[in-house]
Amino acid sequence: MAALLLQLAVLGAALAAAALLLISIVAFVTATRMSPLYQHEEEKFFLNAKGQKEALPSIWDAPTKQLSVVVPSYNEEERLPVMMDEALAYLEKRQKYGSDKVRVIKLVKNRGKGGAVRMGVFSSRGEKILMADADGATKFPDVEKLEKGLNDLRPWPDQMAIACGSRAHLEKDSIAQRSYFRTLLMYGFHFLVWFLCVKGIRDTQCGFKLLTREAASRTFSSLHIERWAFDVELLYIAQFFKIPIAEIAVNWTEIEGSKLVPFWSWLQMGKDLLFIRLRYLTGAWRLEETKKRN
Repeated sequence: MAALLLQLAVLGAALAAAALLLISIVAFVTATRMSPLYQHEEEKFFLNAKGQKEALPSIWDAPTKQLSVVVPSYNEEERLPVMMDEALAYLEKRQKYGSDKVRVIKLVKNRGKGGAVRMGVFSSRGEKILMADADGATKFPDVEKLEKGLNDLRPWPDQMAIACGSRAHLEKDSIAQRSYFRTLLMYGFHFLVWFLCVKGIRDTQCGFKLLTREAASRTFSSLHIERWAFDVELLYIAQFFKIPIAEIAVNWTEIEGSKLVPFWSWLQMGKDLLFIRLRYLTGAWRLEETKKRN
């Protein structure tokens, strides 16, 4: 009996090793190089207040504003106006910022949330760049908390630092309102993030993040993932380059209309997490010092 159990254990270990090897090969073979910042001709311009085409700036240019806000939006006709009203009202009150008009970048092809944020970041003018979701789940004045968190990280190495909004402090309340299945998925995802990619950050998926211009250019220049799991790779890259990261508790309210389908979206993100780790481990993706480029 003992010999049989030992044989089964050896067989199970061999099958697991073979499966991991197969998955690693698939991850390596299917890996694509870092997505170049390809812009269709229509994506190189925005319409100014006069309705005239004006060329978009580049992240590699010197900053001309103190803050840029990047809001990815796809089928957000109902939620975006509410979020924009709050954001613009807040920015107008802060004289050191001012809204200085809204610039809309229309993407010819759906690049996913990560791809849309990347395009917005690479067209930003600010010394600091804020990522914010279109649903307005995080109250915009909480940017002041992120600014304080960013300042507390000084001195910034090579002027790079990141402050991540976090909902981790609300976890107990959210668990009470969720089904056991969704809670299990949440804990499973958090474990995979910690085990495979990012250590020390409890909430990687909050869409409210503030980056210095230098940190944004370094991390987004190396980004491969363009879908929902892009936040995880972004922080993985930041930790690889030893960019200091602060996790800051923010106010957050769940807004109806989420595009995530609980089971399939989490399954897709789980696959992305595994492939992120395997592709960097196998050398299919490499992180190197990013040089300034035109």
